Amino acid sequence: MKNIILLLFFLINIKLISQSNYPPKNINGSIEYIYKKTKDVDLKIWVFNPEFHNISSKKPAIVFFFGGGYRNGTPNQFVEHAKYFRSRGMVGIIADYRVSSRHNVKVINSISDGKSTIKWIKEKSNILGIDPKKIVASGGSSGGHLAASTAILVEHDDPQDNPKYHSKPSALILFNPGLSTGNERWLINRQIINRLGTRDYYSISPYHNLKEGLPPTIIFHGTNDQTVPFSTVKLFTNRMIELGNSCILYPYEGEEHAFFNYGRNGNGPFKNTIEKADNFLVSLGYIKPIINSK
Repeated sequence: MKNIILLLFFLINIKLISQSNYPPKNINGSIEYIYKKTKDVDLKIWVFNPEFHNISSKKPAIVFFFGGGYRNGTPNQFVEHAKYFRSRGMVGIIADYRVSSRHNVKVINSISDGKSTIKWIKEKSNILGIDPKKIVASGGSSGGHLAASTAILVEHDDPQDNPKYHSKPSALILFNPGLSTGNERWLINRQIINRLGTRDYYSISPYHNLKEGLPPTIIFHGTNDQTVPFSTVKLFTNRMIELGNSCILYPYEGEEHAFFNYGRNGNGPFKNTIEKADNFLVSLGYIKPIINSK
């Protein structure tokens, strides 16, 4: 297996995700919290609690990170996903994080925000009614990269975070994620180096930081994805399995980038990926199987 693999375009040429719903306001059924204060912005999460939830519930949780190439995007992208898993007895969470177009930050700053999100949820698990050992990280495209980064990357933590807590989630559900950002050509591209915020491009590449003992992972990816090549997630999956980790890749034949989003393609891919993610969480014991009554 080659050490240097394909250059991912999601950091450079990704199609913009609508920001018409940014910043999120008055999201029905959610509770808003500030998880991190920076000099420019208070970063928030929106929590969707299941029925009869209270602080002693100790429910599993799933947190979603939006896509947008670390340039833009909105947490609203995953509202319907969070609501679905709320209906299945989990705490559904959508998270904001800093991006370049709004906050003039680098990719490493976005990664630190993602890590801060998981650590804050663990720290506040008692008041949120969450089981800190059952926190699933999820996201699409760059948000998928961010979710994977919380579990895999060893660098780019915010030094202001509580050192008692680690950002590693207990499972990963990834939608057309960027998983390899290591490419030697980047060394001579100052524009890319400036976007990343580091010359150590391997330090932000989940693929190049794989090791034993990583959380069980499921990936949904279109075979015709022109933004994040399907070949990259195949390499990631194969390497995860070689290392003894659990990783399931579901290819969606002919589908392009962002095929899974709510409201696209008649919601067929949305429903299909949700069903497979549901089965994945059932297999982990986080939720109970759906019993169909006739």
